[in-house]
Amino acid sequence: MNEISANTPFIATSSSQKLPDFKQSVKLKYVKLGYHYLITHGMYLFNLISVVLCSTLLAFLTTFYSLTRPQNVYLVNFSCYKQDDERKCSRKLFMERSSLTGSFSEENLAFILERSGLGDSTYLPDAVLRVPPNPSMAEARKEAEMVMFGATDDLLAKTSLNPKDIGILIVTCSFFNPTPSLSAMIINHYKLRGNIVSYNLGGMGCSAGLISIDLAKDLLQVHPNTYALVLSMENITLNWYSGNERSMLVSNCLFRMGGAALLLSNRRSGYQRSKYRLVHTVRTHKGSDDKCFSCVTQMEDSSGKVGVSLSKDLMAVAGDALKTNITTLGPLVLPMSEQLLFFATLVGKKLLKMKLKPHIPDFMLAFEHFCIHAGGRAVLDELEKNLSEWQMEPSRMTLYRFGNTSSSSLWYELAYSEAKGRIKKGDRIWQIAFGSGFKCNSAVWRAIRNVNLDSEKNPWTDEIHQFPSRFQRSQSSAVNTVSYVSGSKMMRTQLCEQVS
Repeated sequence: MNEISANTPFIATSSSQKLPDFKQSVKLKYVKLGYHYLITHGMYLFNLISVVLCSTLLAFLTTFYSLTRPQNVYLVNFSCYKQDDERKCSRKLFMERSSLTGSFSEENLAFILERSGLGDSTYLPDAVLRVPPNPSMAEARKEAEMVMFGATDDLLAKTSLNPKDIGILIVTCSFFNPTPSLSAMIINHYKLRGNIVSYNLGGMGCSAGLISIDLAKDLLQVHPNTYALVLSMENITLNWYSGNERSMLVSNCLFRMGGAALLLSNRRSGYQRSKYRLVHTVRTHKGSDDKCFSCVTQMEDSSGKVGVSLSKDLMAVAGDALKTNITTLGPLVLPMSEQLLFFATLVGKKLLKMKLKPHIPDFMLAFEHFCIHAGGRAVLDELEKNLSEWQMEPSRMTLYRFGNTSSSSLWYELAYSEAKGRIKKGDRIWQIAFGSGFKCNSAVWRAIRNVNLDSEKNPWTDEIHQFPSRFQRSQSSAVNTVSYVSGSKMMRTQLCEQVS
């Protein structure tokens, strides 16, 4: 037997033990199976990456939206100041004190009485009621403190709010802007925090209240989780006209003491305790037109006495400003059916040259309640042509009971509707005010809850059962107070004929 060489492999080789020639024996089904595994795992990886990317993008967009979307602004509560009875000024007392001053002519006293439209329970400051009147800076500060602190004290009691939690303060008063400012007086009295954002708005007329709401809304977008205190008032003491220009006497007829304090918030946790949510604010300014700009002007009369002059163009200017404001507000609040009718009518008239009556949108479909600034009887008479007596009732009753309290009158009107039990959850409220410059501003609110009449107290609560009454035009009262107008028998006869 031959010996096995040391270099010879121990395992014998044979043709059956050789590896296959892959180049010659590749089977296509295994190739397909391999690619199937590759594609399956690849798709799984792709899906995983897609899910991660989409989730990341969604999280980013959600975060971006939550950081940039407008913050909801809530009206937590509000308070309207009610004076003591000792400052009540009936029509009889008004005519008596006005006659004793000797500043007014017989004819103008009758003119004031005829145009007032106010009742027997409005309020005037002590400096005006005294004989002779003694307007001074000290008396004006006294009036301002009485109204501002009274309204704010009541509001803080209603909300149980710590004044240190207030981060924004806005005070509006057109004719009284002392130094230190009214906002500084509030900060000092309530010891508000040192980093409070405070503003003092002056010279903006009766629409300043809604301007302050719009400003507070913008500030609450950039100051998260805070409260804004807004005060609206007017000061009578230093702005009582003592001359005989009829265009300036109207302010004496209408303006009376009053003020309102509001607490706004952007806190989500405060939603349940709030009354209303702010939906829209729309501001219209006609100051670029000279006629609009000068229709309400504080100036000196021919005798050098300062007062507010009202132009004969005031009603036309107010109507034009209202039309512009409504045109802007309409698309935001009107139902689609009204908008389509308006658009179809417009297309038919302008493009198709059809003889169609313009479609006037029905704003009664957009709101349940209307708070129209109680600027005067003439303004309300004009607006009532397009609204019902029930819808105008809060404005008329406010003018009669409290007079024109300037920018705060809208809140007396809303308080009237609350005291009547008319505000229900989901109701929409339209507030609209006019102001010098000339401005027309709107605010739309939605009620978050029903107003609890048992727990909610306001200036109307104790006497709401007396309203409404049919006394806005005050004809009989004018006759009763004619005896206080010292003058000829002819003057008295003419006045009686006018009111009859």
